[in-house]
Amino acid sequence: MVEAGRGHWPFALVHGEPLVAAAAWALGEAGVELVDVGTPWAAFAEAELPFVLHDPLCPLTPPEFLAACVAHAEATSAVTVGVRPVTDTVRELADGPIDGPFGGPFGGPFGDTVDRAGLLQVVSPIVLPAAVVAALDGPPTTDFAGLVAELATKFPVQTLEAPAQARRVADHDDLRVLEALTAPLPG
Repeated sequence: MVEAGRGHWPFALVHGEPLVAAAAWALGEAGVELVDVGTPWAAFAEAELPFVLHDPLCPLTPPEFLAACVAHAEATSAVTVGVRPVTDTVRELADGPIDGPFGGPFGGPFGDTVDRAGLLQVVSPIVLPAAVVAALDGPPTTDFAGLVAELATKFPVQTLEAPAQARRVADHDDLRVLEALTAPLPG
């Protein structure tokens, strides 16, 4: 479970439970053993097991998806990454100021709109196969997007599309959307 660099958000509440608790529960239900932060990295390499990084900012990632990612990493020996499609509009920054309603100090200099079809958002989990764990000198960075980019230069990386419940929480609005998406149906 990755808490470092996440500020107070792992302790925000989703359906009355801290995000970190919901994420830990999902790992346990998926059959993933939680380990102590102080465990030496060499112990993971010696265990010859996949290593699962789960972000508590993706607290409601279903246990079935977590388990499927572990199984995929074991079967393919590829780093396996949960991803979601990008649905927001993404714009490039222009080289200089742009005249018009969105130029200037408040709108910023925007260029072309990026085609979302080729974009993915890294969510949870990132599963490192045993061979990758053994090849690393120490614990990986906790910056998920940076980690995937770094690992892709050295190891095969494959993505699996995560269900909507695995969406990342970045602010209160995201948390409200996640709670609405995962609320039990009345009746």
